[in-house]
Amino acid sequence: MPLETLAANFKTVSLREHIGELLTNAILSGELKPGDRLNESALARQLHVSRAPIREALQQLEEQGLVLNRPRRGMFVVCLQPEELKKITSLRLVLEAEALELARERVTPALIRQLDQIATSMERTRGMKAIEATRLDLEFHRTIWNAGGNEYLEKMLSNLTAPLFAFAVLTMPEAAKMRMIIDSHRPLLEFVEGKTSRGAREVMYEHLSLRYPDAAQYASRDLRALAARRSGK
Repeated sequence: MPLETLAANFKTVSLREHIGELLTNAILSGELKPGDRLNESALARQLHVSRAPIREALQQLEEQGLVLNRPRRGMFVVCLQPEELKKITSLRLVLEAEALELARERVTPALIRQLDQIATSMERTRGMKAIEATRLDLEFHRTIWNAGGNEYLEKMLSNLTAPLFAFAVLTMPEAAKMRMIIDSHRPLLEFVEGKTSRGAREVMYEHLSLRYPDAAQYASRDLRALAARRSGK
């Protein structure tokens, strides 16, 4: 490949990354709010660049979950409606329960130490910023997904939850509820360790329902029955 082409590619990548960083900071700072439309042409004019690096940067943010591509409407800062949250969470309940089972079958002392370290970091940090709390939360779950040894399941969960975790950064609940969510990771660790007789779906439902009360609404009948038993209905 000619050196001129290589140099142009480096410039494009650098520009894309720079624009991605600018947009990420604008989203996390609240300058761009959930649901705001991200118009390629308008952003290109505002930043005095062509549309190509804008498009590439938006695609990168879409992979990270910060941007959603709405068919026939365009790109928007992630904003999940209540029904979307319920559907994603119901599917996550099924998939992540399987990931928990796989991690338990393949558990090692190193995995337990790693999960314990992340959980301890969450529990000891008071008043942490939303982005840091969410980063630790996601790191804990990804460690479990990876430990199961099924890279396809791990990829499905990563793609499914990317907008969920990104939206969590922008809509962090009040401090008391955030504390409950952070502290709720210990039961997941206990399950992986084999220290509880409760099933993976029950443990996962209890964890998700702290933030998403209707976690099983769009799941199968047996999961809805489990949710009803847990809520006492």
